[in-house]
Amino acid sequence: MAVDTPVKTSVRGRNGRPSDGAVRFRRSREGSRLWVKVVVALLLVVEIYPLVWMFLTSLKSNDDYLNNSTWSLPTTWEWGNYTEAWTTGNIGLYVQNSLLAVIPALALMLLLGTAAGFALQIMVWKGRSLTLLVFLAGMMVPPQMILLPLFTVYFQTGLSGTLWPLILTYTGTGLPLTVFMMATYYRTVPRELFEAATIDGAGILRAFWTISVPMVRNALLTVGLVQFFFIWNDLLIALTFTNNQDLRTIQVGLLNFTGDFGATQYGPLFAAICINVFGTLLIYLFLNQKVMKGLTSGAVKG
Repeated sequence: MAVDTPVKTSVRGRNGRPSDGAVRFRRSREGSRLWVKVVVALLLVVEIYPLVWMFLTSLKSNDDYLNNSTWSLPTTWEWGNYTEAWTTGNIGLYVQNSLLAVIPALALMLLLGTAAGFALQIMVWKGRSLTLLVFLAGMMVPPQMILLPLFTVYFQTGLSGTLWPLILTYTGTGLPLTVFMMATYYRTVPRELFEAATIDGAGILRAFWTISVPMVRNALLTVGLVQFFFIWNDLLIALTFTNNQDLRTIQVGLLNFTGDFGATQYGPLFAAICINVFGTLLIYLFLNQKVMKGLTSGAVKG
């Protein structure tokens, strides 16, 4: 009883009401929670309002966009802007070209990057630390420096006029970061699993495909999604190597929404931008939880 009495009096007064210290602590905690809610609400407004404005602008006519206020609602809701962007603006073709360039490049990047990360962290061989430094050095090379030599090589090998220059360039420029991230994730995989597999008679290829790949699948999804956004939003490489209008990707295709005498068609342009932005946003929202698991799994061990 001598021990319990000070605890009770420190929380409540003699009349049974909470003490002043407890009241101040509760108020400070509620105040901090209120500030957190206010900051989160402001961040939501900053993130969501541009998307709403972009969607409303995509439903305006060209005269409505030029003559009325930028923040005003559409006077007439031009849903035909989306149809015009998809058909007349060839957004459907540009999306198809982007997928044909991004998916093979992403598959090659993940396959080679995962194999390299496995070799650099799981396998023991001389010179692997130096090899990892070479990959890290590749991350420091600006893409602008290699465009002209690559353009010459693609032209001399007859690859110009196809999507192969985009596929090969995306794979080469994204491989250093992929190798570095996959090597980091492989540090979290217990080595005892591979030792047990070796004792059971499993070869290096079987250990790679049946043990390592399933254990880093969240990391593969995370790295793949990050690289997908990098490649999908690329403009410089696509603009350099697509010399044919039928091979343009969606980012290059957004430059084509001009009418007579170079006048920009703002309604179809914003409609095309909405198709691009909301499509990638849905992909991220659908895979958000797996991406978070992949990010935290790579931070377990340094």
